[in-house]
Amino acid sequence: MDTRVIVVGAGPVGLMLAGELRLGGADVTVYDKLPAPSGESRALGFTKRVAEILDQRGLLARLGEFRRGQRGHFGGVGFDLSTLDESHHGVLGLPQSRTEQLLTDWLAELGVTVRRGHEAVAFTEAADGVELVLDGPDGRHQDTASYLVGCDGPDSTVRALAGIAAQGWESTRGMYMADVTGIELRQRPTGEHVPGGNMILSVSLGDGYYRVLIHDRSLPPHPESTTPSFTEVADAWQRMTGESIHHGSARWTAAFGNGAGLAATYRHGRVLLAGDAAHATPPLAGWGLSTGIQDAVNLGWKLAAVATGRASESLLDTYHAERHPLGEQLLRNTHAATALYLSDEEMDPLRAVMRELMDDKGAAEHFAGMVSGLGVHYATCPGEHPLVGRRLSPDHALDLPDGRRTRVAELLRPGRGVLVVTDVTDGPQDRAAAWSDRVDVVTGTWVPADTPGAPQLPAAALVRPDGYVAWAEPGGADLTAALENWFGPARVTAGI
Repeated sequence: MDTRVIVVGAGPVGLMLAGELRLGGADVTVYDKLPAPSGESRALGFTKRVAEILDQRGLLARLGEFRRGQRGHFGGVGFDLSTLDESHHGVLGLPQSRTEQLLTDWLAELGVTVRRGHEAVAFTEAADGVELVLDGPDGRHQDTASYLVGCDGPDSTVRALAGIAAQGWESTRGMYMADVTGIELRQRPTGEHVPGGNMILSVSLGDGYYRVLIHDRSLPPHPESTTPSFTEVADAWQRMTGESIHHGSARWTAAFGNGAGLAATYRHGRVLLAGDAAHATPPLAGWGLSTGIQDAVNLGWKLAAVATGRASESLLDTYHAERHPLGEQLLRNTHAATALYLSDEEMDPLRAVMRELMDDKGAAEHFAGMVSGLGVHYATCPGEHPLVGRRLSPDHALDLPDGRRTRVAELLRPGRGVLVVTDVTDGPQDRAAAWSDRVDVVTGTWVPADTPGAPQLPAAALVRPDGYVAWAEPGGADLTAALENWFGPARVTAGI
């Protein structure tokens, strides 16, 4: 095989996945049909969980300055994040192009090849791999790998070639998006209703640019095949607001529909899907991008372990089992939020009820958990401890025996499993010794949290490379079984 894994699509999801695969020891090549990054920034930030994921890999600080959202919302109905026990503040106003450049630089450091201007046109799957056919600058060529992953967007070629159906709803209305300079606009960061079931959004990006988003029922429902002129965008803005932005200019413009679709399966043999290729949704608060990044981090370490022979293919089944339900949730939430956002005045009573509901702390925590990604719970991880199947906050700190203090995020930098042991008397670290090539053992003492309502941290915890707790003590589950389930068979030591 020329490469162990081929990733098609060099957007944020494909780039993140390639980095995770490389950290896991797999060889990987990324192909993208565009000769260069588009420069478009359809998502302006990401959720709190994605910020944690980047922190776990040492990448968040490299983004430079950015701002955190102070309020959350669901379909334009806000809730106060400051009332919650844990911070759910996502990153706002960060152009997607900066995130893509960060990940591109990371891959260069990891030695991952990204080949642009190569379009996937066909593939053949065999018992031991996949042969991909591509059209590139020098003509048609083939590449082979053990596995192929489509991260190639809502109109995924890989998904279509694999024959994977995507069910959802057809587009019924269009929208325009543009980054405009030479103008000044009032901030409308969570959108503003316009009579007739329309909505507009405007937010300052800095450097003299504003993002404008226009939901206008008079726009064609299938506009993706054409790029609107700036005049068309400005005309629509004036029609919605009475404000003229015709004197400005656009860095880029784009048109979208409100259609959505969910792949019936995220895995078909040696072909897998992630990001918009798995769950296509209209642009809405960066939900699609954030869900896709979480797909990549869930899949990367698993696929690397299987591709390098450390784990059986059954580990890949957990990718669909864990992420497909969240794709279903994404489409459901998108449908519900869109109805709140884009319905006319007849929906006002429901909006009023939702506002009352959001004043309840429990309800606000539930919605915040869905929007931020902090509420994810993987039922594939058995155990009675409340943290099993949930992420271990990367901000939790440990005092180490040598006097140093470290955070969970720092322990996860290498992309390996981590067994944290704070009570060394019962020897879980001894049971994990046969997995030392895949799992790091760290002993220490938890630093007490200074926030009210913080969860009770376990005496010992097996943390997967994606930051989710696979086993905890006390909790009743068997550590050896958890190690075998998530990290493959124990290493055989010579002479035993």
